[in-house]
Parts: sequence; structure tokens; C-alpha cells
Amino acid sequence: MDKQYTYLLINFLTLFFPVVLSFDKRVQFYKKWKFIFPGLIITGCLFLLWDYLFTLFDVWTFNEKYVIGIYFLNLPLEEILFFVTVPFACIFIYECLNYYVQKDILAGIGNIINVLMIALSVVMLVLFFNRVYTLITFGLLLFVVLFLYIKKPPYTGRFYFAYIISLIPFYIVNGLLTSLPVVMYNDAENSGMRVGTIPFEDHFYSLSMLLFNIIFFEYFRRRNALLIK
Repeated sequence: MDKQYTYLLINFLTLFFPVVLSFDKRVQFYKKWKFIFPGLIITGCLFLLWDYLFTLFDVWTFNEKYVIGIYFLNLPLEEILFFVTVPFACIFIYECLNYYVQKDILAGIGNIINVLMIALSVVMLVLFFNRVYTLITFGLLLFVVLFLYIKKPPYTGRFYFAYIISLIPFYIVNGLLTSLPVVMYNDAENSGMRVGTIPFEDHFYSLSMLLFNIIFFEYFRRRNALLIK
């Protein structure tokens, strides 16, 4: 296979199994797609804006060897697809865990995790306020986790549990993207800390993106339930 299809293939494989398994008779994830896409669009637009700004501030660049060469606003097509395929796959993980793991394992410590995330965000913002990627990542995290802390939605523990499980595919996908590398980071605009080849910030940029999507997913699902009553 030509190297230029690498990022596209990563997107395809990220989406393939959640779509195929959506028709499982037990979870029936396909019936919930309509609650996913509004949030995907809203969140995708927000994060693509940051992504575009990151290219302007030289936070990261894309290796032309691994993309097909179609760009929109400095972003390769594959990067735009990434903000659809990854959240979709993670919401699939979230819903499967909700079905197969009946007990809300982290229910009792969801708000403690919120406090830890808020504290981490404040520390990172103080230490690295002059690094664009760190500033945006932990600014977004602080904003969205404050929402959880104040509103205390019933799915907080379930979200964090799903996020922990989603770290397995996260390390596979982001490991490939950063080790080949498909995405090349400028360490002058991040904290310089890495887990393997993955920047420390990536973990929390992903967390914020997924949390935004879950908030919208649960909102549109709840609103639909209220309209039916």
C-alpha cells in the first residue's frame, strides 16, 4: 500500500468496527446515531478551528508522505475525518459499556476526578501559559470539567470509565500518528512531556473532545425522550 493512504486507513479502521457492530441486536447502536451527529458537527467545528489555529502557530504539521494531499484551511482531509471517526468510535465504546457493565463503577468518585482534572488544568496553565497547545488544551479541559463539577450530570462516572477504556485504542491510533510520524509536533508549543511518542497534552485534548461529544449526545438523547413523553 502507498504510504500516502496511511492516515486515511487509520481513520477507516477506527470507524469500521463501530459501524459494523452498531447493528448488534443487544446494544443497537445504530438507533442512537441521530443523537450523535449534532454533537459531532458542533464539537468538530470547534476543534477544527483550534486545529487550524495550531497550524498557523506551528503547533504541529502533517507529514505529506502519509496523507493523500487534499487540504482545507491548512488541514488534510484525514485530519478533518479524525474529528468524526474518533468521537464516533468512543461514543460506541461508551454505549457498549453502559449496556454490558450495568454498575456505574466510578459513580462515587466522578466528582473527585473532576476536582483532580481542574487542579491539573490550573497547574499546567500556570506552568505553561506561554505554550499554545498546552494553553488551549488545559483551558478547554478546565472549562468543560467545570461544567461537570457544577452540573453533576448522572453520567459523569460512566464517562470517565469509558474514557479509561478508550485509552487502549487511543494509544494504538495516536501511537501510530506520532511514531511514524504522521503528525509532527513542535515541542516549543507544548510542555515537552511525552508518553512514549505521544505528547502529554494529547491525552487531555482527547478527553475534552470526547466529553464535549458525550455532553451533546446525552443532551439530544434526553431531549428526544422528553419530546416522546
